[in-house]
Amino acid sequence: MVETADIQLSGSTARCSGRWTAQMLGDVDRRLDAIVWPAGPVRFDLTGLSELDTVGAWLVFRAARDLRAAGREVSLDGGNAAHARLLELVEANSGACDQQVIVYTPGTFEQVGRETVNQIRNYGNFFAFIGEIVKTGVGSLLNPRRIRWERIAYELLHAGVNALPIVGLLSFLLGVVIAYQGGTVLRSYGANIFIVDIVGLSIVRELAPLITAIIVAGRTGSAYAAQIGTMMVTDEIDALRSIGIAPQELLVLPKLVALTIALPLLTVYADAMGLIGGIVMSHSLLGLSAYNFVDRLADAVSVKSFLSGIGKAPVFAVLIALVGCFQGFQVRGSAEAVGRHTTISVVQAIFLVIVIDAAFSVAFNHLGI
Repeated sequence: MVETADIQLSGSTARCSGRWTAQMLGDVDRRLDAIVWPAGPVRFDLTGLSELDTVGAWLVFRAARDLRAAGREVSLDGGNAAHARLLELVEANSGACDQQVIVYTPGTFEQVGRETVNQIRNYGNFFAFIGEIVKTGVGSLLNPRRIRWERIAYELLHAGVNALPIVGLLSFLLGVVIAYQGGTVLRSYGANIFIVDIVGLSIVRELAPLITAIIVAGRTGSAYAAQIGTMMVTDEIDALRSIGIAPQELLVLPKLVALTIALPLLTVYADAMGLIGGIVMSHSLLGLSAYNFVDRLADAVSVKSFLSGIGKAPVFAVLIALVGCFQGFQVRGSAEAVGRHTTISVVQAIFLVIVIDAAFSVAFNHLGI
């Protein structure tokens, strides 16, 4: 049985017993504060101590010091020579523990300034990271043997093929929701056929690329950040550099190329699943057959609208891959940092995807696309 620390007050004698070490003290600290001490002299009997470390010695010294400050006489008896030396050492250095720590709290303007400087530094590091990727990519194009096709195929499997179920399900449900919401309004006006225009344009032009990019940012971008971040914590990145392998060439470029290929294909798949969801709901809610839906779809959605949706996907893919990998390389120290930067990568990637999508919408509107 493990011998824990204990203290018992008998009259004016406080008997300390057991192992007064950091691991065994338990609630002794609170029990010392709760003891109602007698009015006269107090004696600490240390005979029962089997072990004493600096934490235990500090508790004994602190209790004795507080009692002396309250005007009582205190004696420490029964400890061996090692315990006595440790108590003397704690007493000699007690001033360092009693010093008041002054915590400096920066003002509002200082906090804004610090955050601004940090953000500028982060943007500078991000652009430097992009420069390293471009340099590595140009080097790989000039020497195609350096391109790691097997790694690209592996990343395509995980970023593309394995994402098909979740992308397909959510896109299908998105088509169902849009058809249901639009169909209830159109049915009251007898304009059932125009549900094809609503579902087709909204899915193909905007929602399929956007929802696919958001899913990939949460699923794949976070995986990139976590993988590279874990390698940073375990010093695997430094090990790669020490044997002459550029981490950007082995880790970043295959992910970037694979996601740039996978995301447009996933977007086409999301288009199809969203339209299928719209067909199902249109048939059940409005009685519109699949043949009529597809026949109207050719007139409602132009090739230009389809390509404008697909054209966004490579840009989204590059953003997601760069942000995820960059945040992975920013990890320092511990597993907590891995989790923090993984969260940051998801938030930043989704934010940038939505901002870039809005920019595309404004640009297409000005260009008449």
